[in-house]
Amino acid sequence: LFDVLVEPGIQDPTFVLDFPKEISPLAKERPDRPGVVERFEPYLCGMEIGNAFSELNDPVEQRRRFEAQLELRGPESEEAQQLDEDYLRALEYGMPPTGGLGIGVDRISVVFADQPSIRDVILFPQMRPETAPSK
Repeated sequence: LFDVLVEPGIQDPTFVLDFPKEISPLAKERPDRPGVVERFEPYLCGMEIGNAFSELNDPVEQRRRFEAQLELRGPESEEAQQLDEDYLRALEYGMPPTGGLGIGVDRISVVFADQPSIRDVILFPQMRPETAPSK
């Protein structure tokens, strides 16, 4: 819904906040808004340029979310993965509150170079097709 109704209208520098917990399994839930996580995505010139969130550090809740995701996707899903038991075990030892922001340098380059596609600014040319695809 967001990708179809909201994202196309974002042109000004914008921070999109308050993502649903169901689509952010690694993010910490906001204590004041059940079902919403501490996450934001910065947008520049209509393009998402990053993703940031507070890490969920509760091992019981993390396991529950992983299991719910597996159940939703089903065993035949290409996205179905095994539970990351090593990660869950590490959480049980204790993880301090933490968070992070990942910025896509290639996406920012698209904006500054005024190019229509990431393929036009990609760092490694061997990943870019030599000729334009035929229509």
